[in-house]
Amino acid sequence: MESKELLNIKQLPALKKILVIGNGGRENSLAWALEKCSETEEVFVAPGNGGTENHKGCKRLNIHPDQTFDLIESCKSKQIDLVVIGPEGPLASGLADSLRDKGIIVFGPCANGAKLEASKKWAKELMHGAMVPTAKYWAVNNKDDALAILKKVNTPLVVKADGLASGKGVVVPKTLEETIEAINNSFDGKFGSAGYEIVLEEKINGPEVSVFAICDGNQFILLPPAQDHKRLLEGDLGPNTGGMGAYAPAKLLGEEDLENIGKLIIKPTLIELNKRGIDYRGVIYAGLMLTKTGPKVIEFNCRFGDPECQALMPLMGEEFGKTLQACASGDLSKSSDLKIVNSYSACIVAASKGYPEKPELGYEINIDLKKDPTLQIFQAGTELNSNNKLVTSGGRVLSVVGYDDNFDKAFEKAYKAIKQIHFTGIKYRKDIGSQVRQS
Repeated sequence: MESKELLNIKQLPALKKILVIGNGGRENSLAWALEKCSETEEVFVAPGNGGTENHKGCKRLNIHPDQTFDLIESCKSKQIDLVVIGPEGPLASGLADSLRDKGIIVFGPCANGAKLEASKKWAKELMHGAMVPTAKYWAVNNKDDALAILKKVNTPLVVKADGLASGKGVVVPKTLEETIEAINNSFDGKFGSAGYEIVLEEKINGPEVSVFAICDGNQFILLPPAQDHKRLLEGDLGPNTGGMGAYAPAKLLGEEDLENIGKLIIKPTLIELNKRGIDYRGVIYAGLMLTKTGPKVIEFNCRFGDPECQALMPLMGEEFGKTLQACASGDLSKSSDLKIVNSYSACIVAASKGYPEKPELGYEINIDLKKDPTLQIFQAGTELNSNNKLVTSGGRVLSVVGYDDNFDKAFEKAYKAIKQIHFTGIKYRKDIGSQVRQS
């Protein structure tokens, strides 16, 4: 008789062709990791970026995530076995729903599930319904009410745009004056329509850590925890960004801690989603703060983090693709256990001059690196110009990821490599991973 593991694998169709939706560093790293599955022949990325085809077996499709009809037709013509949706925007707009309606297997939540990220107010209400630990909050839709609440509590509050703001819609003021300014900015249109309703939140203290649960609607597995660096400047100063670097696994959480977070946060969240009629097949990204009274959810996201994803993908075994396929099919047990590489991963983001407010684009990129199986470049804001030259096209240009048997070696490798990458205005933080580096 065949082993249970082999039988489980055979219950899933072959995973020959995969389509990843998105054009960032997250999607670049996902495509690279998914191609490692022994069954997989091709990984398409729509629309991808200037570095998509640098990875073995990966090809670009010049289709934007909002071109739903074209994506469906490509899935049919190319016989795509699995679609993995990277960014939150297409998830919130219902791309997963549209694809599933046509019988396409999708890893990524439906639009209702994506409200975990698309509406801070909705997510907070769900947390309270699930009794998930989180900070006290007030949801308001006008400036006068917000200022009245602030006057009543008489202490600085975190100000969060309710809707999607590309990871930049959160302000953590130090003073009442800064809180007032953040409230005014949001209602005056700084975050567009995303900020016309806001969540005011009590400030809590402690180190932050990112936990990712891969879910099939009922069951889940937890990936190694990661830690992101949101601030633009060294010493965690400057404005919030999409993320300037990350490392994994974060030592802040041990195996028992991670198991506890699964029981305390992820499982109740899935149960509450089910109560609301939501079959959540995708990633639940819990941004946590480890307070003196235990872990509390700062925010939920409905997709892999960027740049945490870039740090995590080198740690994924070749079963990663089949694991996502099993979740997308609604039964995680159909996949063999996902093996995690016993290694340490360090990710440094190279950004454009002017990022995050007004990045300067169009500069030629020169990468002078020898191939190294323990070093990866995951491109993001890049494209090939009319002369087939690689140029900058976004605020976060690329991520350099090194991995080794300890953090010192991993970060040394990543920082050595990033010095061999050149474009006008390149900037990156030199203190990423300072929490875990010994040297």
